[in-house]
Amino acid sequence: MNCVEKGRRGEDLAAAFLLENEYRIVVRNWRTKSGEIDIVAIDGDTLVFCEVKSRSNNFHGSGAEAVDIRKQQKIVQTASLYLQRYRLNHCACRFDVIEIKDNERQKPEIYHIKNAFGG
Repeated sequence: MNCVEKGRRGEDLAAAFLLENEYRIVVRNWRTKSGEIDIVAIDGDTLVFCEVKSRSNNFHGSGAEAVDIRKQQKIVQTASLYLQRYRLNHCACRFDVIEIKDNERQKPEIYHIKNAFGG
């Protein structure tokens, strides 16, 4: 699998995980000039912006570690545009990271870090 295919597989696994946990997927891969939100979902009354990171190993750090302050700022900026576009400025929201460990030889592991960083 190439990097694009691995990323897509990770996002598919994350979306399935969220659905199994009673989230409602609003949109996947929401893009603007400033960035992309991998998954926008609803958890109860909360709008959740999910960043999905897939790794086959931790040689270069975990997926969650890859969501550094610069990446967080970009996600927050893109989420702000999403909220403005759909006039949702007063809704409760949070930022989650979903880390997928998938080396293709065993069942993928999914780690869901709720409220991973603030806006």
